[in-house]
Amino acid sequence: MAMMPPLDEATPLVTLEHITKSYGREPKQFVAVHDVNLRINVGEFVCLLGPSGCGKSTLLRIITGLNTATSGTVLYRDQPLSGVNPHATIVFQTFALYPWLTVRDNVEVALKARGVAPDVRRQQAERLIDTVGLDGFEAAYPRELSGGMRQKVGFARAMAVEPELLCLDEPFSALDVLSAEALRGELMELWLNKSLPTKAILMVTHNIEEAVLMADRILVMGKEPGRIVAELPVTLHQPRNRKDTAFQAVVDKVYAAVAGRTVPDSLGTAPGQPGQTLRLPQAHLNALAGLLELVASEYGRVDLPWLSTQLALELDDLLPIIEAGEILGFVAVLEGDLLLTPLGQAYADASILARKEMVAGRVLRLPTIGWIYEILGRDDNQRVARDYFIDQLRSEFGDWADEQLDIAIDWGRRAELFAYDDNTDELFLES
Repeated sequence: MAMMPPLDEATPLVTLEHITKSYGREPKQFVAVHDVNLRINVGEFVCLLGPSGCGKSTLLRIITGLNTATSGTVLYRDQPLSGVNPHATIVFQTFALYPWLTVRDNVEVALKARGVAPDVRRQQAERLIDTVGLDGFEAAYPRELSGGMRQKVGFARAMAVEPELLCLDEPFSALDVLSAEALRGELMELWLNKSLPTKAILMVTHNIEEAVLMADRILVMGKEPGRIVAELPVTLHQPRNRKDTAFQAVVDKVYAAVAGRTVPDSLGTAPGQPGQTLRLPQAHLNALAGLLELVASEYGRVDLPWLSTQLALELDDLLPIIEAGEILGFVAVLEGDLLLTPLGQAYADASILARKEMVAGRVLRLPTIGWIYEILGRDDNQRVARDYFIDQLRSEFGDWADEQLDIAIDWGRRAELFAYDDNTDELFLES
């Protein structure tokens, strides 16, 4: 490890200045993150929170030097970072253990790569194995361990190189609920008791309660492109209790930041061309119907955390449905609550036939669907090959063109506007 001067706690450990990461070239360029600025200070536990595809893991890799930014500056202790950061390490969501090595050998791998003497490696590995609560399993193989135990080995291996910055990429998402809860508690105990050599922790997650439970500061990210949309300090004392009113208030605030503005003010261009359209969320309209009925049964307003629990949906599954409701004008988000609009209430009260007519009227206002409907209407037999639409949409959505067309077809079918012939790969107007 490169030698550095003693750590000055007044100096930010990590600084990102106007970081942008893009892939490909115009006009098909994909921007993963855009103009991100952040600081991580000594003694902080920071969470990057947001839905899938917002660039959380990309930022993590840029900070650790596993990936390079297209533009912007990465500073570590106020010095430009070049190459892999030797003072940081990552624990991934998958266990990433060598199945042919024992627990002790897996922990020693990082030390061996750094040329540490065998006897020192062994002592250090055994100390860390004991620290994470795996004493007695030094000679066990990964196949003999539970998921939680395997992830503990991953933590021990990350700690072996005594990183100043510990980066966690959704480290609990592959575990069952009980194992994840136990491991969170153990990690927080080690962190709060200063049993780790680590000076700061940066964790990527899409679990809002997990972020509020663990972090000192939450950075909420939005997507298309990935960017930081809110920064929320969490000043609750540790250990934190999910049932506390203050805890729930912070959860509400984070939900409001994540879901508070999921669609732009404009729906895009008028039907007639696919350009400059918003991306349709991956949500089924029957799921939206169920959501509207549930909110209506609760007098038109529900708490987002309560809604997530009631529907047993994670953030990545719930947000697209809410976004679909916002796009169609049926719901709005306010201060961590989901509200039915007058149109949404009318939908909830309507008959099946009236609901179909309402949905048809709303989805036709969406540029992509309105454009498809117009193209089909102009065709002599009102049937057009899928490839035609893909070619046109690719200039707007790039690699997302197929996904966007599939969503448009699903929504068009639900509204009985147009349908799809699997045998001929054609879209056609409903009679």
